[in-house]
Parts: sequence; C-alpha cells; structure tokens
Amino acid sequence: MNAKWWQNAVIYQVYPRSYCDSDGDGIGDIKGITDSLSYLSKTMHVNALWLTPIQLSDSYHGYDITDYYVIDPKFGTLNDYRELLFEAHKLGMKVL
Repeated sequence: MNAKWWQNAVIYQVYPRSYCDSDGDGIGDIKGITDSLSYLSKTMHVNALWLTPIQLSDSYHGYDITDYYVIDPKFGTLNDYRELLFEAHKLGMKVL
C-alpha cells in the first residue's frame, strides 16, 4: 500500500503574525516566512507549511475572514504569497 504524502511528512504550522518580521514593523509577514524556507527545509526537514489565515480579516487571529481573495496588507501582497509558493515548491515543500 502506498502512503499518502502527509502520512510521512513533517508539517510545520506557522502563525505569520508572530513568526518572522522582514520589514521591522513588529508584525510577522509572508516575506519573513519566505526568508526562512531554507532553514525550515534543510535544518528542520519540514515538508509542508500549514499557514494560519493570511487573508483579510476583522479579527486578531485571522479566522474571521472577510475576503478570501485578498491578502491582509499587514502580512504582504498577493505577489509576496506567490513568491512564497514558488520558493517553497523549489525546495519540494507544500503550503497549506
């Protein structure tokens, strides 16, 4: 029987707000996550990132999403997210 990819994966959950702040504004962001992908992949052997919500939301934790198509500006832009996906996939990582 073939195992599904997640059955043997190291999945790392990231709360972007507190993870890594790339621009010094005190809030973690997508670029900060992108900047740490090599460390996560090569040192921690992470196969997939599980991001808490990064979409536009009225709540602190982000789970009350108001627009599923808009990245919350405090975390970055849609292009920042695309770059995160591109760089993660280059390292063989999935993003959930």
